[in-house]
Amino acid sequence: MIYRGSICALPLVAALLATPSAAQVVDFGKYPDLKGQWLRPPGSPNNWLRLAGLPPLTPEYRQIWEDIQADLKAGGPGNWPSTFCIPAGMPAMMSFYDPAEIIVTPETTYILISHNDDSYRRIYTDGRVWPAEAAPTFAGYSIGKWIDEDGDGKFDVLEVETRFLKLPRSYDISGVPFHSDGQAIITSGSISTRPTTTRSMTRSP
Repeated sequence: MIYRGSICALPLVAALLATPSAAQVVDFGKYPDLKGQWLRPPGSPNNWLRLAGLPPLTPEYRQIWEDIQADLKAGGPGNWPSTFCIPAGMPAMMSFYDPAEIIVTPETTYILISHNDDSYRRIYTDGRVWPAEAAPTFAGYSIGKWIDEDGDGKFDVLEVETRFLKLPRSYDISGVPFHSDGQAIITSGSISTRPTTTRSMTRSP
């Protein structure tokens, strides 16, 4: 019986050895090094990214936004879901209001935020197409593509599109509202990995 087991194992070993090893090799040097914990510098305002100007809203939604501003000034929660322990969702979660980690693999990039169980985002980079339907979530369903813009053989931009977003959500703590139908799409949101002269985030090992 021992010999028979050994003979049966030989075809399996031969099949494994015949598998092309090149298909399993990944050049991680092409991907940016985003390891570590990313957080805002000391003294940075939490949950806040200053608006560049008035948001381009229709008259109906401008009135909603002005009411939100009045509520904030009066000490109310405004339109910030996290006040009620609801995940901030997209795109507010990308302001990294709490420490975050970015895990890059060829098939998926994960963004994990140390806030609650729902503060994570999967960005699929495996070439998949959009599903016909998907359950809406606060982080949405994201498909991305790595791009080498300067031709140096290394990826420096991740272009992402996010769909199937769930309400309630806000852009940031300023309270800019989304449309009430919840069908917002965040398109071509680029995560640039190029070094800059000023960093809005710091990284710890």
